[in-house]
Amino acid sequence: MEDVYIIGVGMTPFGRHLDKSLKQLVAWALNDALRDAGIDKSEIRAAFFGNAVQGFMEGQTCIRGQVALLPEGLHGIPIFNVENACATASSAFNLAVNHLRAGAGEVALAIGAEKMYDEDKAKMFSIFDSGWDVHTPKENADRLIALGQGIDPPPGTVSDRPYSVFMDVYAALGRQLMRLHEITQEQMAFVAAKNHTHAVHNERAQYRQSMTADEVLAGRAISYPLTLPMCAPISDGAAAAIVCTGAALKRFGVKASRAIKVRASVIRSATARGGDDLERHITRLTAKSAYEQAGVAPQDVDVVEVHDATAIGELIQSANLGLCELGAAGKFAQSGATTLGGRVPINPSGGLESKGHPIGATGIGQIFELVAQLRGEAGSRQVNNARIAVQENGGGLWGFEEAVAHIAVLERGVA
Repeated sequence: MEDVYIIGVGMTPFGRHLDKSLKQLVAWALNDALRDAGIDKSEIRAAFFGNAVQGFMEGQTCIRGQVALLPEGLHGIPIFNVENACATASSAFNLAVNHLRAGAGEVALAIGAEKMYDEDKAKMFSIFDSGWDVHTPKENADRLIALGQGIDPPPGTVSDRPYSVFMDVYAALGRQLMRLHEITQEQMAFVAAKNHTHAVHNERAQYRQSMTADEVLAGRAISYPLTLPMCAPISDGAAAAIVCTGAALKRFGVKASRAIKVRASVIRSATARGGDDLERHITRLTAKSAYEQAGVAPQDVDVVEVHDATAIGELIQSANLGLCELGAAGKFAQSGATTLGGRVPINPSGGLESKGHPIGATGIGQIFELVAQLRGEAGSRQVNNARIAVQENGGGLWGFEEAVAHIAVLERGVA
């Protein structure tokens, strides 16, 4: 099996790009990645284009990748369109990596892009309505929200303004953690404050304002225990990664210290498990496979980007990744272990809560951050001596968990 390396990454700032089209965001991220790799676009021999909502928002379906990439001169190559909920970009990355591992080429592009923000708030929030089985929406909601039973929301802790039903699901998952593991709302607020503070140093983040845990708790209530600063915003943006084989790496003369080895890229779909059977959580099982493929263990990991659509997500996934014991994520975070300077910093980018969450670009946005960390190019948010990085990205809902999960394990090149 071919070794695969990331040699170029690009990313727009995430946020509200009302003055730019999806194609303009794609061009921005693509050209950034080409400059970073130091190669010409003619070297790209296959492209995997991730987008989840353009069909709903603009009516562009069927050939989204061709419409976005052919104007950029990527003519004559196979362009594959990828949609996999919030794991869309990670799925494009996984397919690009496996394309090269299979010997189908030497250089491939994985790119994800999304235009989600709209003045029509009802339309904007309804983007997420098909992230589960649309034939059984009430059953889906009832099953998942029941996970939070036993912890009653205090009066005034549920918003009367429009928000995605997925926030009610995340809130129920948070109350499940409170019920099973005695995780507190204060610990969730600590995670959110940590990520907002990390984002101050990320020029591509949507929100760059430092916050304290008390300020997070004082934020507008969404769905208990969530407050607004604990939740990822609606975002536009694009991110790209160029991957190549070892043979192409030598041909291009890329410095080894800038070539990030893909030790593992693993995707898994949901498991039919009981709601409280967290030992068989999709991310826990996917991470186990990724660590085995990479030949590393959780204690080898130096820096992590996880899918924190809310702060609750980071607490769930830090345990699923084996960074702490199941049930200990709240205390683990509050100890400072996941803060910059701690044992294993999580979301030095600011995470989805601060960096933003354009769902078709999110996974490669996480990879962008980890490549910068492993190269030692992250500036004020740099994790010292980072050698092994892990990316976790999930999407959609099925049963009691995400419909899809992706774990990547990346390794720093040797100077």
